Amino acid sequence: MRQIGLTGSIGSGKSTVAAMLHELGVPVLDADKFAREGATLLQGEICAAFPEVCGQAGIDRAALGRRVFADQEARKRLEAILHPYVRGRMAEESQKAAASGANIIVQDIPLLFETGREGLFQGVLLVVASTELRMERAKLRNGLSEADFRARDAAQMPQEEKIGKSTWVISNDGDLEQLRSHVQNWYEGVSRCE
Repeated sequence: MRQIGLTGSIGSGKSTVAAMLHELGVPVLDADKFAREGATLLQGEICAAFPEVCGQAGIDRAALGRRVFADQEARKRLEAILHPYVRGRMAEESQKAAASGANIIVQDIPLLFETGREGLFQGVLLVVASTELRMERAKLRNGLSEADFRARDAAQMPQEEKIGKSTWVISNDGDLEQLRSHVQNWYEGVSRCE
């Protein structure tokens, strides 16, 4: 059984690649999903650390995002609260997938390199796209302004540096069918190496 890390800079299309892999029958574990789950379960700790982003309705996620992407120390505080939970859930779900007979398990981790987790995998698949295209996607998908996109992008390792650290790179500068073809080819190649 091979554990593969999947990552990409904001707006690269990593989530689309994850969905395509899932369609191919690959178990894909989503760190962002577990982070959202953790934020709900750990709301008290997050609100104690960031009272300015909490109110009667709980955490204002947009305000929290602006806060932590504008301040590296704030981001580290949030990560210290959430990351242990996320890692525990990823390990738990990975064990379940392995027990069910999966040969390949993909862990979708946006900050894989930034958190130094690449050594835990038998390879890292990186999804890349031009900065302009990534910014356009982030605006459409998340409603981010150019300033918000640039702040989030700056908080991540530069894409060029990630390329040098990755086992495989899939370019997502084309259309969905081109991406689907790249993903299919990657999957077939990795499956043959089993």
